[in-house]
Amino acid sequence: MTELTLIIPAKNESESLPIVLEEIKNLDVDVKVLLHKDDILTINSIKNFNCEIIYQINRGYGDALIYGISLTNTKYFCIFNADGSFDPLELKNMLSKINESNYDFIFGSRYQKNSGSDDDTIITLIGNFIFTKIGSIFFRLPITDILYTFVLGKTDSAKKLDLIQKDFSFCVELPIMAIKKNMTMLSMSSYERKRLAGIKKVNAFKDGFLILKYMIYLFFKR
Repeated sequence: MTELTLIIPAKNESESLPIVLEEIKNLDVDVKVLLHKDDILTINSIKNFNCEIIYQINRGYGDALIYGISLTNTKYFCIFNADGSFDPLELKNMLSKINESNYDFIFGSRYQKNSGSDDDTIITLIGNFIFTKIGSIFFRLPITDILYTFVLGKTDSAKKLDLIQKDFSFCVELPIMAIKKNMTMLSMSSYERKRLAGIKKVNAFKDGFLILKYMIYLFFKR
């Protein structure tokens, strides 16, 4: 998998990130960890691992991913959580699928056959259903789990999207901008594991409002 870079946003993940890096240490991939210089606990927790630490200039989940993608030189990239919720065993199938089918992006999905989640709540389940339905109806997105950012894609394709959203609106910006540029995508079954430690960074109501607001903006921005 030397053609793949894992991009890991890792704000305040000192408890879980070392476990994640231990789990993926034998994979033949590049690993970029995005965090801030003042996140000393997380930095110290991974100093003995073979990964590239990249310090964010700005703030935000989306900003970390956009910055990480901009610095990626491998053919493919994959957004990979620092909390242990993504299963690295699924990477091989995602990479095989994008190689054989020539899709631009492969999106993991918790809502297809042989998939599921140990970390979903009724609020996030309903919210994701609504946003996924909006994406399907108004943007004709062929994916089934729009807020689940277990995404593997072609690096060159991602760089052509000119992504700008620094917050969690990035989750919808990526697939919507890709479909607007006539890029191809596919959903594959994924199983979300329970996060290892710490608390979720997403605020279901505040971030949900920001996501909805941005989807409305993108719909009217023809």
